[in-house]
Amino acid sequence: MTNQNVPEYGYYLGDRICREGSPYEVRACFDNSLVARVFRPSDEALAEALETAARAFRITSALPTHRRAEILRNISAGVESRSDRFARTLALEAGKPLKAARVEIERCVFNLRHASEEVARIESEFIPLDVFPGAEDRLGLVRRFPLGVILAITPFNFPLNLVAHKVAPAIASGNATVQKPASKTPICSLMLAEIAYEAGLPAGALSVLPCSGGQAERMVEEGHFQMLTFTGSSDVGWRLKSKIPRKKVTLELGGNAAVIIHGDADLEDAASRCVAGGFAYAGQSCIAVQRILVHAPVFDAFLRRLVDGVNRLRCGDPLDEETDVGPMISLDDARRVEAWVDEAVAAGAEVAAGGRREDALYQPTVLTRTRPEMKVNCEEIFGPVVTVEPYQDFERALATANDSPYGLQAGIFTRDMDRVFAAYEALEVGGVVANDVPTFRADHMPYGGVKRSGVGREGARYAIEEMTERRILVLRRTPPNR
Repeated sequence: MTNQNVPEYGYYLGDRICREGSPYEVRACFDNSLVARVFRPSDEALAEALETAARAFRITSALPTHRRAEILRNISAGVESRSDRFARTLALEAGKPLKAARVEIERCVFNLRHASEEVARIESEFIPLDVFPGAEDRLGLVRRFPLGVILAITPFNFPLNLVAHKVAPAIASGNATVQKPASKTPICSLMLAEIAYEAGLPAGALSVLPCSGGQAERMVEEGHFQMLTFTGSSDVGWRLKSKIPRKKVTLELGGNAAVIIHGDADLEDAASRCVAGGFAYAGQSCIAVQRILVHAPVFDAFLRRLVDGVNRLRCGDPLDEETDVGPMISLDDARRVEAWVDEAVAAGAEVAAGGRREDALYQPTVLTRTRPEMKVNCEEIFGPVVTVEPYQDFERALATANDSPYGLQAGIFTRDMDRVFAAYEALEVGGVVANDVPTFRADHMPYGGVKRSGVGREGARYAIEEMTERRILVLRRTPPNR
């Protein structure tokens, strides 16, 4: 790739494209080739973006319902019309295989379109206040009002759809947004901003600033905004929340997802779904399958099916249509996963599949004979590695699944609905998925975690609730003229 063919992307300060600031290179994680040059804004530009958003909020908050819905429909159509370009960009900047990239684009299109429908369903209600003695001549009207400026910090692993999960409900509810994309994957955010303004978004209502992590942290500490919505690592998320105790915060953080396979489950189906849930996008999802707990009588049969499925996965170039598992986001991340697996093996774990690294590509790996204190079990590995261990007692399996500081989602495979509801009541997570892996997410469902996995919920309806506040108008009938 020659220098003159490398695209340059300015950042969006409101609807203005800026190339002031320091340029930096976005490189493909598969072969380190140069993908694009992007400009990192100055601290002054960050402050200006927040001020611009505050001014734009006076316009976005007054937009009629039909106009907000129309803008979101237009953005959805714009993303769909550029699906090929987005797919290639996702493969290059994020290392996401093309078939997985297309799924993300389809989800984003749905996500934006669904948000356009939720605009008309934003909650309002009348309250009969005369149930309270002395309020016989009063009626309450409750509406939800937008908060103002939403500061959105998004991760590398879904650099299109997870941006839509923040920008779409902000537009739907009449807020303005300042977004900081992950430094390794800023291009999809910049492309989405271009589409948003083409779709009729008011000037200044969205800024996209590929700033450094340190700049983002200073913006959180010093910036004038009304809500932070953050998706990323648990350590960073909770640290940012501690700096702004008086502001509204939504955190979508890490996970250590467990799935329970009981003896009455369809083992072929369970193994197939665990392969998909554990190794899609090289396991770089906070709800990727990490710990698989299998009823002892079917452990060997399940493990054989799982390993067979893992061994059929094709690893390599994300631009190859046949690739199932591409590289990790960086060489350092692949080396970290390698070190954790090597450490577990040195302590007695066995490799049933994989266990090898080539540059940033780590082979899909299955470990057995692990112990709870090993990092591959007790931390979030965020890579293409699963552990598989037997259990004798179902209640003990539930306790093992709960033995984690994280609580995002969990899965259970069984034909027994009593066990399904027992898991639903006992598991300390934001969502339980029956007869599927915890990696399943429909974009309109309430999604979020407990414990170290976060606070608040996403999905258009639920994010709109987070990004608005209730306000009551008390109406008193005036007495008749005397």
